Amino acid sequence: MIVTVTLNAAIDRTLTVPNFQLGQRHRASAGLQLAGGKGINVARALKRLGVPVVVTGLAGGRTGTRIVEELTGESILNDLVRIGDESRTSTAVVDPTSGSYTEINEWGPLVEPEELEMLFEKLRYLSRDADYVVIAGSLPRGVEPDFYAELIRELNRRQVPTVLDSEGEPLRLGLEAEPYLVSPNQREAEALVGQEFYEQQDFALALEHISELGARNVLITNEAGCFARLREGRKTRRYRALAPHLDPISVVGAGDVLLGGFIAAQLEGKAPELALREAVAAGSASTLELGAGRFEPREVARLQQDVDVTDLETVVSER
Repeated sequence: MIVTVTLNAAIDRTLTVPNFQLGQRHRASAGLQLAGGKGINVARALKRLGVPVVVTGLAGGRTGTRIVEELTGESILNDLVRIGDESRTSTAVVDPTSGSYTEINEWGPLVEPEELEMLFEKLRYLSRDADYVVIAGSLPRGVEPDFYAELIRELNRRQVPTVLDSEGEPLRLGLEAEPYLVSPNQREAEALVGQEFYEQQDFALALEHISELGARNVLITNEAGCFARLREGRKTRRYRALAPHLDPISVVGAGDVLLGGFIAAQLEGKAPELALREAVAAGSASTLELGAGRFEPREVARLQQDVDVTDLETVVSER
């Protein structure tokens, strides 16, 4: 079983507005409402891949009730801590004529210390039978940036592998706690490393840099697929996985689906090359639909053969 943790859960509203222009009145041609947040997106992907998963985190007010209702409506098992402040709503406008995507995110709730302690207690219970705990997304107001690091250390003491997908200071501090896997996107990895990536060598060096900060395994996702640094026993292997060329409807949440696909393949004990192939195929399939974490599993099977996985090199780990 996988447990995913989303502190800043949301209701995500996606509106399709052809020929969208600022300052003008429009009528949406389609709309979609989902429970959102990176951990929830990963859980949705795992659910579609047939992996048992439970979502936990924080949910408050009427919006929190709607988040629970949406998860239950998708048959995604959830056990969230109810908090006093209102959970956030995020609104996105997709213009299919120009391919543009405009997103407006609320700040999210103010979280009290006792509410965080309730979440800690719930995770101590849920993690007892977990194969992985996936900690993903931004931190809401009132939560210290080292919260993820504390959580990872607690789970490490319980010998539960942790996956971290965040950004900024929570990501940097979380790396110091030595998670099993981190999965930043290119922008997040560039901010962490302190430089932009232009060539394959830039990604390769970034994988090493992020590993030296504390991660056992590293995935850096981008629109072209991902770069990976994976431990296999005493050896470390680095890969580049390129996605097939598609005409995307929306790339939002593709990295979350890629991560979910990789975790699902790892649970099945698949070789790294095959795990990356399936992960990138899942992320690619998700770009063909609106709504983060949504995709057709049959598309994953179809796209796998077109994913190009290259073994960059094999090195003996010094860690």
